[in-house]
Amino acid sequence: MSLTPEQRIQLHEFNNLTKSLSFNMYDICYTKTKEEREKYIKYIDNQYNADRLTKILKNVAELIGAHVLNVAKQHFVPQGASVTVLVSEGPVVEVPNESYEESPGPLPEAVVMGLDKSHITVHTYPEYHPDEGISTFRADIDVATCGEISPLKALHYLIHSFDTDIMTMDYRVRGFTRDKSGHKLFIDHEINSIQNYIPDEIKEQYDMIDVNIYQENIFHTKCKLKEFDINNYLFGYSKDKLSDDEMEEITERLQCEMDEIYYGKNINR
Repeated sequence: MSLTPEQRIQLHEFNNLTKSLSFNMYDICYTKTKEEREKYIKYIDNQYNADRLTKILKNVAELIGAHVLNVAKQHFVPQGASVTVLVSEGPVVEVPNESYEESPGPLPEAVVMGLDKSHITVHTYPEYHPDEGISTFRADIDVATCGEISPLKALHYLIHSFDTDIMTMDYRVRGFTRDKSGHKLFIDHEINSIQNYIPDEIKEQYDMIDVNIYQENIFHTKCKLKEFDINNYLFGYSKDKLSDDEMEEITERLQCEMDEIYYGKNINR
């Protein structure tokens, strides 16, 4: 719900608060052979290529009400991709006409100085266990804004944009701004959990843990899918191709991998 002009806090100047959302997703897969693993990584690289990631980030910018200033994207060898979108809260009048879209390096100083210190980035990390079997794909998305626009508005869209087994989310408000009297404001909205910004139908699908430091305006939520269907984790075949012993072993390995990521520690089983 948007506030009326009378309800808004009257600030001294620009809102200098920095709001940062880090969204990390993990996709787990069982690849029985080296050939299956290579096919899975190729599939992931194609599914989450730089062009599709750019489209997702541009949609994020639109959702939070930001203006896209510049895009840099890069594919990596042997796998993975990165995209950085520089944005501002309001339109910037003087932006050079040159295109730096394909450049992975720093942008010209004239562009950087025109920002409201806001950006959206994504990096992908396909990887696998050294003795085959488990393959894990991770994508890290960071949305940092300065001003009134909030990265939390894009959270629902980000969850739906990725096929996600495990999610970790961090939200932090940094710095301060001032009202007309000079009084410092260290946060400009009420929040007690990132879960408040996740729809109920999504929360019902996940186990969730919060770790929040309210006095520092730091909020952390991690999520793991409740239901487990081994067919969703086999690449290129289904469980009817497995013996009972194979299915039990693969299930144990997959669930161990997910638990280790969710709890952030190695588990001996």
